[in-house]
Amino acid sequence: MTKQAEGVAFPKFDVNCSILFTDLPLLERPAAAKRAGFDAVELWWPFGEDPTPGDKEIDGFVRAIRDAGVELVGLNFIDLIPAGGRGLVSIPSEVTRLRDNIDVAVGIAEETGCRALNALYGNRVEGESPEKQDELALENLRLAAQAAGVIGATVLLEALNSFESPNYPIVSAAHAVQIIEQTGAPNVRFLCDLYHLARMGEELHSVIRTHAPHIGHVQIADNPGRGRPGTGELDFAALFQTLAESGYDGWIGLEYKDPELNWKWIK
Repeated sequence: MTKQAEGVAFPKFDVNCSILFTDLPLLERPAAAKRAGFDAVELWWPFGEDPTPGDKEIDGFVRAIRDAGVELVGLNFIDLIPAGGRGLVSIPSEVTRLRDNIDVAVGIAEETGCRALNALYGNRVEGESPEKQDELALENLRLAAQAAGVIGATVLLEALNSFESPNYPIVSAAHAVQIIEQTGAPNVRFLCDLYHLARMGEELHSVIRTHAPHIGHVQIADNPGRGRPGTGELDFAALFQTLAESGYDGWIGLEYKDPELNWKWIK
């Protein structure tokens, strides 16, 4: 979906079906997004705590995307978000589960045409050395990038906010980009979630301009409250203009907590 407002060409919007249309079963949400006028969706890992769902579950998910007539533009590797997790990339006890999941997620991406896979870093683990976790994270990000690269896909790394994710160590754009550069993998990019960055007090226009070469995907919600745009203080028209001026022309994911999906915020 593309809109025009006050002379500003808005980018393409996709719906995060893991946080919107939650009154419906997950496999019915892509069709709901299509009925609402969207041509693309993204999701967190849709199979709960199972890193390697069976063919029946995967086929059902892929079929729901295809039958809805939408494009899958973003998918998380296993994240455990419903259980309070924030990814497995840096978790020593989850090496096998994460690595098994890489091949499955990349396989789903190949089958659906998805070319952006979000690798949430993982929370700090009590009793584990942060240095050990960071070394493991780099190794796993490189493995994920190698697997994704075979199908021409990008691995995304996201900065969250410390208020809602106090044990997640990456809470600034600069830190995320530093890790991305350390991987040395050209297809590891920054997931620029404007809500999380705003929650941390970052100057969003500066973040966009500074880190534009690393941005692989953008997500939005208003701040404060993580509601739909127009419920908080962010000037999205200006932010979209800065994104466009910085060369970003990709999808923008709607990842907000609000049962009302409407476009009153676009004048």
